[in-house]
Amino acid sequence: MAAPHKAAVPHLDALGPRGPYRTLAPEPVTDVTGTEVARLSLVPPVYVDRAMAALRRAAPPSPDRIDGQLAAAAESFASGTVGGLGVGAYEDLVSRTSGTPLRVVRAATRDTARFIARARTSADQGRPRGTAAGLWGAGPRAVWARRGEVFAVNASGNHPGVHRLWLEALALGYRVAVRPSRREPFTPHRLVGALRQAGVGEDQVVLLPTDHRAADTLVHGADRSVVYGGDDVVARYAHDPRVLPQGPGRSKILVTADTDWRAHLDTLVASVADEGGTACVNATAILVEGDPAPLAEAVADRLAALPSLPPRDERAVLPVAPLERARALGSHLTKVAAGARAWLGGDGVVDDLGDGSAVLRPAVHQVDSAHAGQLRTELPFPCVWVAPWSRSDGIAPLRDSLVLSALTRDGALLDALLAEPTVANLYIGDHPTYWMAPGVPHDSYLSDFLMRSKAVIGAR
Repeated sequence: MAAPHKAAVPHLDALGPRGPYRTLAPEPVTDVTGTEVARLSLVPPVYVDRAMAALRRAAPPSPDRIDGQLAAAAESFASGTVGGLGVGAYEDLVSRTSGTPLRVVRAATRDTARFIARARTSADQGRPRGTAAGLWGAGPRAVWARRGEVFAVNASGNHPGVHRLWLEALALGYRVAVRPSRREPFTPHRLVGALRQAGVGEDQVVLLPTDHRAADTLVHGADRSVVYGGDDVVARYAHDPRVLPQGPGRSKILVTADTDWRAHLDTLVASVADEGGTACVNATAILVEGDPAPLAEAVADRLAALPSLPPRDERAVLPVAPLERARALGSHLTKVAAGARAWLGGDGVVDDLGDGSAVLRPAVHQVDSAHAGQLRTELPFPCVWVAPWSRSDGIAPLRDSLVLSALTRDGALLDALLAEPTVANLYIGDHPTYWMAPGVPHDSYLSDFLMRSKAVIGAR
């Protein structure tokens, strides 16, 4: 009997300034069960150097054509065949490798397409009112100009949505180099491929899969970079003005005594668990003026009912990881949670699926103080710390938040939170922490980092 046919796994080539590039020994990409599902070509530092030099020599994307190119790329990304993969195959691979529930991946595809189509208008939202878009004319004027020519992205693989932000750099005329996560390279590969199919030049946007050594070459070779990672990454680049670190979100919810949290329970639970609880905009802490125990119990009851299913199951809502990684995350949580009251997850968060992978189940812990160290712990699954908060605590426990949803009618408190520099986004009332839309800043406008205003006098 003939041996059963084994389907060929797709190759994800580097997408360089002269077209696709395949290495002799591509690295296997495995799913959460350890099964090889693709092969990824990793390029060496010398290739990165040459690619970055080519980007620097290239002309900026044409401002007259970019809207049409972005619209076409959005359509291809959402429903076309890119790099040999239809949208269904692409979404299946993302779910399998990242462990993100398939329904979350499908929603991310739609949302990413929306961000692609609106990237230029979104970027333009950050333009100072008194500036022009590089247009020449007689008399003194202010012109909005790039701070450089080449933009690099050292991406993470926790959620497909991380690739929406850098599209604005391309729309502003930067040439862009993307280093994909080796855990989930499919989204950036599809996005760069869709842009190229739409007419964006091969020397204007490139995909450079690399190891960590070559990643430094990428960042140092760019005029501006965005780098994703943990606190160690933020600390490493904190003093480099050319790098925008994107670290843990530590998004929070505040509920004051003038608000009945029971009327907002759906929003509280969704803020913790939507998107599988993997995004930087998921709530990791809820601070309650008064007794936090009833709220913690109610949230835990809701989260406990979520099913444990493989990521490709249509009903799955929780993230899945390789078993060893899941156990490591579970052990870390147990150590961090020492001394806290476990409403959910105290007996473990790892639910072994029996195929080499495990569901990461939700955890809800109550701590004794708004200043408890656990409130800074962010994990890649629904994990929330519930703490008491009082007026004497002030806004200090609410600092360092990518998003703060404030369920309060206290105008003076809201004014203080709006003025707090380390609260990046303030959502007032019944709005989940994960809410995002094109044209609305995520962590300020990216153009604040990429552009500057220049005075220009005279005409050419």
